[in-house]
Amino acid sequence: MPPFPAFFKYITMSKPARILTFKCTACTKPVKVYLQKVSACSHIQPYQGICDCGEVRRHATGDAATVASFLASPTGTWSHHH
Repeated sequence: MPPFPAFFKYITMSKPARILTFKCTACTKPVKVYLQKVSACSHIQPYQGICDCGEVRRHATGDAATVASFLASPTGTWSHHH
């Protein structure tokens, strides 16, 4: 028997969601954030969207240091390089 169930490989190899929904911090309405285009690395999957009220919402998953640098950067100025 393999050390992990057969479906485990499928779960870990799945692609990130292209759209996530959060509550806006300014008006509490739902805001959709879209997966941003990045290189084919697994360090970060950045998301960004704009609420109807004009508030920019950013989110990211991946390496903690890379995510922190994305969230701390001014909107539109962050880039990821190897």
